[in-house]
Amino acid sequence: MSVTAATSPSVGSFHPSCRRSTRLAALPRFRMSVRSAAVSVTPLVTELRKDCTTPLPLLRHVADAMAADMRAGLAVEGGSDLKMILSYVDSLPTGNEKGLFYALDLGGTNFRVLRVQLGGKEERVIATEFDQVPIPKDLMFGTSEELFDFIASGLAQFAQNEGNKFHLPTGTKREIGFTFSFPVKQTAVDSGILIKWTKGFSVSGTAGRDVVACLNEAMERLGLDMRVSALVNDTVGTLAGARYWDDDVMVAVILGTGTNACYVERVDAIPKLQDHASSGSTIINTEWGAFSKGLPLTEFDRDMDAASINPGEQIFEKTISGMYLGEIVRRVLLKMAEADALFGDSILEKLSTPFVLGTPDLCAMQQDTSDDLQDVGSILYNVAGVESNPSARKIVVEVCDTIVKRGGRLAGAGIVGILQKMEEDSKGVIFGKRTVVAMDGGLYENYPQYRTYLSEAVTELLGDDSAKNVVIEHSKDGSGIGAALLAAANSKYHSHDS
Repeated sequence: MSVTAATSPSVGSFHPSCRRSTRLAALPRFRMSVRSAAVSVTPLVTELRKDCTTPLPLLRHVADAMAADMRAGLAVEGGSDLKMILSYVDSLPTGNEKGLFYALDLGGTNFRVLRVQLGGKEERVIATEFDQVPIPKDLMFGTSEELFDFIASGLAQFAQNEGNKFHLPTGTKREIGFTFSFPVKQTAVDSGILIKWTKGFSVSGTAGRDVVACLNEAMERLGLDMRVSALVNDTVGTLAGARYWDDDVMVAVILGTGTNACYVERVDAIPKLQDHASSGSTIINTEWGAFSKGLPLTEFDRDMDAASINPGEQIFEKTISGMYLGEIVRRVLLKMAEADALFGDSILEKLSTPFVLGTPDLCAMQQDTSDDLQDVGSILYNVAGVESNPSARKIVVEVCDTIVKRGGRLAGAGIVGILQKMEEDSKGVIFGKRTVVAMDGGLYENYPQYRTYLSEAVTELLGDDSAKNVVIEHSKDGSGIGAALLAAANSKYHSHDS
């Protein structure tokens, strides 16, 4: 198993890293009234470790179940927890693309715009520029027209500032790859119907409409002469961005606040795909966060799920992704504090606040190698409002490690499930040669222990021989440039791709 850094250039990353230096202040000098917690909490730690354990047979079961769910989701719409959404991306970047292409990424409280000048196989990426525009709060609750007019005007402003490194071939329009990270029913490579807004957006008049048409109409109202040639999910964009630099990329996984995976699938292996060419390949967006079979869950997972806005849904995501790892640890520590006075007489008001402890805090605590775990103590005091002695801090680090180890190893099993399904269909095409899994997301990028646990699980499951051929490669912010590359690969001006 080799873990390498991607060779693709970074176009900027907006993921949080371990908040080590910014979150830590020196512990105040107070009288610690924390009794030794090591003995009384041991049964709870032991039980947690037992409930979260991920031995090889369990990982194998998860990988097998993931592969089976993928097949069921490909057979018929609604056939499994995994939606297995068709991306309609049948043309991946080859490196031959030439010209000027844009990308627009709407997936949260900012939207990003990027342009790239491509020079074909010899010159590849000649130049890139990007910008980020915050979306005013009122537009997140306004009308569809208002939101898309604002986005189009930001895009127009960005397009006006093209430097002399960027050249549009004569007789062509500027083409855009549109990364839209909300639930969409894709109907073609350049169109998709919005199912519903999520992530705090509640925009009227868009649900049930083609989001590409909404953007195109806004650009027309502004007199902006551009067209969307690819509508992509961020995971699909990551795969395309990594594939441009490396033909062996077959899978892309995002492990950040949330998580998802996509992969290259043979068209003849998709029974639910009718009225489509029966040869060639396409990218399938698994939406694997919804997977739920055979996962080792604890009372803390079940309580967190019950209190969430989507109980019973996205169970895999809630077990492995950055949004939730800190919250699971907080719930464990709160129980230990209430049942066994882990933090002595500390007031538990802050620790009782959902999501007060972030995954970057866990990461920072796990990097503390000092004898008395001073950084751990500072984070517990500053973030969770509790006092701690060295033995309590050791227990905290062990709890963090238990939850993160389970998450990383289950993510590794999910990756093997995807590879296994591809291998079963292609007999040797995956494990018999170099196969690259492109990774993006702040959790994978910034949490070394998580990365290690993921890699170890993949190697254990595949065995040393097959694992040698599987490369897990970090592709930092591949989705931004990937969308522009997909615009190029799906350009209506095919001479670009000569």
